[in-house]
Order: sequence, then C-alpha cells, then structure tokens
Amino acid sequence: MDVNMNEIVGNCDILFLSLDTLRYDVAKQEYELGNLKNLGKDGAFEKRHSPGNFTYSSHHSFFAGFLPTKLDYEPLNKRKWLFLNKKTGLNTLSKKNAFLFEGSNFIEGLNKVGYETICIGGVVFFSKQEGLYNVFPSMFEQSFWNPKFGVTNKESTKYQVKKAIKVMEELDDNKRVFLFLNISAIHGPNYYYLDEYKNNEKSYNPSKNILASKLDCVESQSAALRYVDKELEILFDYMKNRNKTFCIALSDHGTCYGEEGYYGHNISNEIVYNVPYKHFFL
Repeated sequence: MDVNMNEIVGNCDILFLSLDTLRYDVAKQEYELGNLKNLGKDGAFEKRHSPGNFTYSSHHSFFAGFLPTKLDYEPLNKRKWLFLNKKTGLNTLSKKNAFLFEGSNFIEGLNKVGYETICIGGVVFFSKQEGLYNVFPSMFEQSFWNPKFGVTNKESTKYQVKKAIKVMEELDDNKRVFLFLNISAIHGPNYYYLDEYKNNEKSYNPSKNILASKLDCVESQSAALRYVDKELEILFDYMKNRNKTFCIALSDHGTCYGEEGYYGHNISNEIVYNVPYKHFFL
C-alpha cells in the first residue's frame, strides 16, 4: 500500500510496532492459519530484508528512515521512503510522499512538528540503563521500561499495552502521538508459551544463554506471536477511538533455532535478515 506521509504526519497518530526477533516464516504461517486477528486484519506481512541482524543495528537504521527493503532489488533513488532526512545529501533520492524530517532521527523530526513521542521499551537496549541502553530511549520525549516489559516476563505485552494507554490518556485528545513499542515477548525465552512448559520457567539460565532458552523453537515463537496479537487488540481499539492511526509493524531481525548449525541472531543468515513488514491504518 502506497501512502503519502505528508498527508499522514500532522493528521494521524502513528504507531510503530517493533516485533522484536519475529521470523518471517513464523509470521507467514500464523497469518495463513488465521491466527492473527489483529496484526493480520489488513492482509499478510510482506517479506523484506532488514538493515541489521540484531536489535541495536536494526533500530538505528529504522529511526534514520532506513526501514526493511523489498526483496526485489531497488536502487536507492527508486525506493519509496516513508521517512527521509531533509539534509540527506543524496539529491537523487525520490522525496515524493516522504516525510522530510529535521534532526538526527525521524522521532526528533516528528517532535519538531508537534508530536508527543513515546517509547515503551522491551528488550535490554530500551532498558534505560546508562550509556548504551539509554541511546534509544533518549530519542523520545517520554520513555518507559521496567522488568515487567522485558523478555523474561511471559505477560510483557499486556503490561506494555497497559502503560502505553495510561500515558496517552494523560494527553489532550488533540495532541498527535508517535507511539513506539518494542515488543519483547517474541524474543527468547519464549518456550513457556507452549502448553507443556507453561508452568515451568526454570530452564532459562541467563548466565549460560543470554538470547534464549534451549527449549525455544519455531513452535514456541509462533505461540508467542499469537499471545502478542491477542494483547494488541486492546491497544488497537484504544488508538482507533482516539484518532485515525497509521501503523508500521515489522521485525528487526529473525533468529535461528539450529538451522544450518546456527543459533540465535547477530549472525548473517537468511532466517535472520528476512523479516515481516507491513503498514496499514487502524
């Protein structure tokens, strides 16, 4: 779906959902099975290439306007951009329909034109600890994180959604919002979304494996995605009632569960760099 961001910015709220670590094949499977009532309402995810192979690299690119690219090669000057830096220096880029932002990232650019920018963190890079882990949160006017939002809480999305709504309820209805959620539930450990492990969370040992549990697999990530989709219904309903909302939903990278001998991410394997992407109106 082609959109003109200059018609969206200033008129619509914008919701950016980073479905952290979601594999494309998992998103495709769950959509085709009819399990994505909310994320799949407006059609299937598109298969794209991520600009990074782990959270930090991918999100730096996203916030600079470099969203996942189409599989069929397009040179830079032929691509359709949603966000593009006004002083890009690449004068051959097509600026038609792109929001030309000022500043170091489009979050800053949206703030300059009147948006309240809100970050609901998830994985450790949004945890607001000093230094590295505060780089992304510091880009927003308001940013929030607590352990309930993190990867080891199997109800993390519920708490993230609850916090997001609470923050927006404190704003004037006429205030435009850019809301970013880094959804952590899909990231490992996610084995406990499977029925056989629901009451057993002892297999995760962060001192031995910082990315996931040895019990994580395609099936458990699929179950995590179904959980996330269910919890997002409340947020979607709230934002639809608040104002017309443009939503970007994507993954920053996938993750391997033993394919070709690879495990985890921060590796250049096609399972890692093939990601689901879509944008739509709520």
